[in-house]
Amino acid sequence: MTQCIAAARPAAVAQPGITRGMVMLLAVAAGMIVANLYYAQTLVGQISASTGLAPGAAGLVVTLTQVGYCIGLLFIVPLGDRLENRRMIVTGVLFTSAALAVAALAHSATAFLLAALGIGLGAVVAQVLVPFAAHLAPEASRGEIVGKVVSGLLLGIMISRPLASLVADYGGWHAVFAGAAVALAGLAAVLHHKLPQRVPSAGLRYPQLIKSLWALFATTPVLRRRSAYHAALFGAFSLFWTTAPMILQQPQYHLSQVGIALFALVGMAGAVASPVAGRLADSGHTRIATGVALLLGVAGFVLPLLAPASRTVSLVLMVAASIVLDMGVAANLVLGQRAIYALGAEVRSRLNGIYFALFFAGGAAGSSLGGWVYATHGAAGAMAAGLAFCVMGLAYWLTERSPE
Repeated sequence: MTQCIAAARPAAVAQPGITRGMVMLLAVAAGMIVANLYYAQTLVGQISASTGLAPGAAGLVVTLTQVGYCIGLLFIVPLGDRLENRRMIVTGVLFTSAALAVAALAHSATAFLLAALGIGLGAVVAQVLVPFAAHLAPEASRGEIVGKVVSGLLLGIMISRPLASLVADYGGWHAVFAGAAVALAGLAAVLHHKLPQRVPSAGLRYPQLIKSLWALFATTPVLRRRSAYHAALFGAFSLFWTTAPMILQQPQYHLSQVGIALFALVGMAGAVASPVAGRLADSGHTRIATGVALLLGVAGFVLPLLAPASRTVSLVLMVAASIVLDMGVAANLVLGQRAIYALGAEVRSRLNGIYFALFFAGGAAGSSLGGWVYATHGAAGAMAAGLAFCVMGLAYWLTERSPE
């Protein structure tokens, strides 16, 4: 780790402090950018039917966006340690806007799938924004500020699916992507005008920058541990939100698409845990707060398993489960970022890229497993699988013997 950090010269000094308005702008921007990864999840059926995509290949609508995002996390986000950050962010937002416009105009499967890949690649600039916020923040309140920005990011994830469903009900799926393209073009103009410049030192050429990712992973125990914790929780989170809409459509609940959208909106309340977790991390309570976050994840799957035959009580427990699970995920994400950002400004973008790539792999495993388990073992089996993810994370947390 020491060798990797020494290989890069210290980053340029940023403006001291960060205003509330800037924190709000970064939070809104992060949410608007990352939301584009999830619009298609509730529209797979409409998109595949409209573009002539075979039913067996319909999953590519979502998968290619995630593939693009994972590629970007490993090969684009690390450039945040080398390139001027404002220009990189604005360029990425404009690229995503263009990809969204292609998706909105697509009438063939090939055109849409290429656009989906581009959306994922461009959306990774959300993971340049978060280290950017950490760079602007003073050390004493870095966790709290990162938590507020991550709250915006999580709200973007949570609101994207119900928003896409509601817009598509009125204007069709093309309108979802057209509206997002226009919104991001406007966001790019605002960010270009409002963001300060941040010019990291050019200590490493691009091949060296990418090569250093493995060395950072291999020599940074905190990064490996925090990635494992969040891979477990995000895998459970993805499993829950993959299966919950299918469960809620069953006769026991019989919710409409609008009802499911409202259910997802209520779950957004869990995002309030982000700034709280940040303050706890700033106060030196990262380890105990991580245990609480993992226990919230456990509770998020125990509650549905306790559901009685009563529709009303069962629905209340599902709502409560969505809130506490989202709280655990939101808190643990901030705790992890606060821990790895403390390792040095000159490697933050690379550390953030590795961190997100690893836990997104956990998310992909959770969503893939969730669909299969639900189809073969029903709702109880799916909730038990999600519980297993959280228990594995909690078991690993118990092996952490010293403060980070």
